[in-house]
Amino acid sequence: MSPEERAPNRRSLSGVAVGSFAMALSIAAALPTQADESRPPSLNLYGVPGLIDTPDAASAPDGMLSYSFVGFANTRRYNIAFQITPRLSGAFRYSVLKGDTADRAFDVRYQLLRESGWRPDLAIGLQDFMGTGLYSGEYIVAGKTILPGFRVTGGLGWGRFSGTNPLGATGTRPGGILGTGGIPSYNKWFRGPYSAFGGISYSPSERLTFKAEYAPDTYTREVTNGFKRKNDWNFGIDYRFKKGGQLSLYHLHGGEIGVVLSFHSNLRSSPFPGGREQAPVPVYVRDRADLNDLGWTTDKREQTDTRKTMAEALGREKLSYEGLKLEPRRAVLRVNNRTYGAAPEAFGRAARVMSRVLPASIEEFVIVPMANGMPTTAVTFRRSDIETLENAPASELLARTSIRDGFGAAPPADAGVFPRLRWSLAPYVSLQVFDPSDPIRVDTGLRFSANYQPHPNVIISGSITKKLAGNLNSSVKVDPTLLPAVRTDAYLYARQGDPAIEHLTFAYYGRPAPDFYSRVTLGYLEPMYAGASAELLWKPVDSRLALGIEVNAVRPRAFDQLFGLRSPNTASGRIPAFNGQVSAYYAFRNGFFGQVDAGRFLAGDYGARFTLMREFANGWRVGAYATFTNVSATKFGEGSFDKGIILTIPLSWVIGTPSRKTNTVALQSLRRDGGARLDVQGRLYEKIRGYDRPTLEQTWGRVWR
Repeated sequence: MSPEERAPNRRSLSGVAVGSFAMALSIAAALPTQADESRPPSLNLYGVPGLIDTPDAASAPDGMLSYSFVGFANTRRYNIAFQITPRLSGAFRYSVLKGDTADRAFDVRYQLLRESGWRPDLAIGLQDFMGTGLYSGEYIVAGKTILPGFRVTGGLGWGRFSGTNPLGATGTRPGGILGTGGIPSYNKWFRGPYSAFGGISYSPSERLTFKAEYAPDTYTREVTNGFKRKNDWNFGIDYRFKKGGQLSLYHLHGGEIGVVLSFHSNLRSSPFPGGREQAPVPVYVRDRADLNDLGWTTDKREQTDTRKTMAEALGREKLSYEGLKLEPRRAVLRVNNRTYGAAPEAFGRAARVMSRVLPASIEEFVIVPMANGMPTTAVTFRRSDIETLENAPASELLARTSIRDGFGAAPPADAGVFPRLRWSLAPYVSLQVFDPSDPIRVDTGLRFSANYQPHPNVIISGSITKKLAGNLNSSVKVDPTLLPAVRTDAYLYARQGDPAIEHLTFAYYGRPAPDFYSRVTLGYLEPMYAGASAELLWKPVDSRLALGIEVNAVRPRAFDQLFGLRSPNTASGRIPAFNGQVSAYYAFRNGFFGQVDAGRFLAGDYGARFTLMREFANGWRVGAYATFTNVSATKFGEGSFDKGIILTIPLSWVIGTPSRKTNTVALQSLRRDGGARLDVQGRLYEKIRGYDRPTLEQTWGRVWR
C-alpha cells in the first residue's frame, strides 16, 4: 500500500488519538497525584525527558547531566542533555543516518508549570532550533501522574511533531532543510501544520516502566533509506539499573526496533558525599600562661626550627610551604595550594597547622596563597577564633575573618624553596567528537610533563606526547574555508604529530599594582602556534567583575609539532601575525559565570565570543559559547558561526580525594577558522579566581574539612 493509500487510515487513528488523550488529560487534572522528583525521568529517542518519540513535560533534577546512545533502523544518535536551572534545560545531539548524512542539533525547553496538587507539568520546547533543521520541531506538552506509577502525557507539536495529524493549517512548513545550519530558524517556529501527540507510562516498580504513545512523525527522510513505518504507534519498556543508568527497548511504528542506553550524573552531588581525604590535624588550644612568653623572638635557632617544622607539617597536609614572616603577635604564611579545589579547605588546614607550630604569643594568622609567584589574597584569622570556633558553623568564622588583596603582603620565599622542579609521566586521552565523518575519534598514549620554577615568578614548562593507539590520524579536512586556515589544518597536525611537543614555554607572572596581575609567555604556545603572548588583568578581591587584555604575536608551527615553524601563507589567505582580545569576566550570585572576549581572532576576523557557564561548588562546570565576528555565514562555512559546549570535570569528583586538576572538554559541532582563539597556557583569570571574596564565600563551608 502506498503512503497516499495509507493516509486516510492514519487520519482516522489520529482522531481517535486526539479524543483519547484529551479525555486522559481531563481525568489527570481531576486527580491530585504528584510525580516522584527524586530520580531522573526517562529519556526518549532524542535524549530528552519523554516517552519514546515524543517529549514529556517533566524536568530532570536541577544540575543533572544525561548522556544517551540511541540506535534504530538506519539511525544512530548521541545525545547530551543538561538541566541548566530547575526549569530550563538544553540538549546537544549528533545523529548519523546511514547512507545519507550526519547532523548536529541543539534543543532548549522550559517548564512553565510544575506538577503540584491538581496542576500538571507543562513545558514548551524547541527541537533542533539552530541546526540544519532535519529534526526541527516545536511543542507544548503537559503531563500528569494520575495514580502512583501511572502517568499521562499529551501535547501539540509542529515540524517533526506534526506529520500525519494536521489539526491546523495545511501545506508545507516555512523554509526547508538549512544548507549549512547554525542559524536559529525563527521563521519556522510554531508555524505550519500541527498535530496532537501523547501517551501513557506505567511503572509497577522502581526498576521497570512500560510505555505506549501516539507519535505522528512521518519519518519521511528515514523511510527513503529503508525505515519501515506502518502506523503511528510506539510501545516500549525501560529498565533502570541500580546506579541510575537505563536501558530501553522500543517497538517503533509497527516495523522497527529501537534501543536507548542512558546514564545520568547529578553535578550538585558527589559519588563520595563525605570525601575520602585524610582528616586534618586538630586545633591546639594555648595555655593562657604562655600568651605573653616572647622569649622566642630573640632565639634565631627556635625561629629556624619553627620554619622547618611548619614546612614539614604543611607538607603532610599536601600544602607547599614557601615562606614565613614572624612577629611577636603576628605571623604571615606564604603557601602554595596545589591540592584543594576549594581554597577555604586549604586555609582551614593551614590555620590548624599554624595553631600547633607557632609560638603561643602569636595571635594573628595571615595566610597568603600564591599562584605562580603572585600573591592573590591575604586571609587573616584571629588565633583565639580558631581555637573557639573549630566546631562551630563555618559562617561564624567567616564573619570574623578579614579577606583583602594580597598585593605586597607575602613575605619573601625562604632560601632553598626555589628552584623547584615537578614532572610527571602519565597516560593521556585526546578526544575529537562530532566531525562530519565520524562521531568520535580518540588517541591514547603517554604524556611527559615538566614544570621548572627557577624563581617564584618564572615558570618554564612543557609537555611531550607519544601516541600508543587511536584513530585521530584518520581525521579529514572539513569543507574548504574562505578564511586563512588557522584551525581547519588540524587534521594535518593529528596525522604528522607523533611524538609531539604540545607546548614548551617560558612565562613570567607578576603583580604590577594593587588589583592587577600580569603574564608574559614565550615559546611554543600550543600545538599549532608559537610566538609571544602578553596579558594584563584587573581583578579586585571584593569584586565579581574582572577585566583583562591579551595581545599575541604568533607563527604557525610545523605539522610534525616539533621545533619547526611554517609559512603563515595558506591557500585561502595569510594568517595574521597579531591577534588579541579584551575580556570581561563576571561571577553571578546564582552559580553562573559569564565571559566576553572581544577583539581580533586568529584568522584576522573581528568580533566577540560569549561564554555562559554554570558552576558547582564541587568543581563541575557546564556551559556553552558562541562567537560572532565580521565573517558572514557563507564565508564561515558549515555551522554558520563558531559555537560549542564546554564540560569541566574535576578529578576530585571522580576519585573522592582533593585535587585541583580538572579536564575540560569542548564539544564543537565543527572546528572551523572563524572566531578561533589562541589556546595559550596559564591565562591569569583561571589562576587567581578561586581566591577572591565571592568565590571564597561560596565555598567557605569546607574551611573545617
